[in-house]
Amino acid sequence: MVFLNDTRFEARRKFFALAGQVFINNQAGGLVCYVRQKMFKLKEDITVFTDEAQTKPLLNIKARQIIDFAAAYDMVDSATGEKVGAIKRKGLKSIIKDEWMIMDTADNVVATMQEESTLMAIMSRLINLIPQRYVITMANSEEVVGTIYQRFNIFLHKFDIDFSMDLNSVLDRRLSMGSVILLLLIEGRQG
Repeated sequence: MVFLNDTRFEARRKFFALAGQVFINNQAGGLVCYVRQKMFKLKEDITVFTDEAQTKPLLNIKARQIIDFAAAYDMVDSATGEKVGAIKRKGLKSIIKDEWMIMDTADNVVATMQEESTLMAIMSRLINLIPQRYVITMANSEEVVGTIYQRFNIFLHKFDIDFSMDLNSVLDRRLSMGSVILLLLIEGRQG
């Protein structure tokens, strides 16, 4: 998993695709993660691949329940079958400002991923053209370890992902990348 050493990425989500598709590239432009979401699934089951041909699985993200406003998703390393952690949406709180809890293998909250500004969150819901901005913060220290900024583009959803402030790799990069992918797919249904 070469991408574990990278700190900056660009993600794009296909806007007009029937099934959700996410491409994540490193700074050099190389593809590091690819997801093509399966259509008509009652219970989310997302496989993250390192290639667009979908031959090298990296991570599996599975919803714990079929329908749940405060859904929890387990993330499992495809190579080892071991749980990497989980991410859970903060249900009602996410109506105004999206907020997710990033959890370790024992479901202890280790970080949060949330929209940066309440005002901008409300504006982006009212005016769909306003880009969303997210911050990933460690739970125990309030240290910012990552940011996700959407670039304005009418026909393509593009996001700049930056983990350069996580100098000591405090947050498992598989968990942080899985969280970003889930955010782009789930929130992508809204806007």
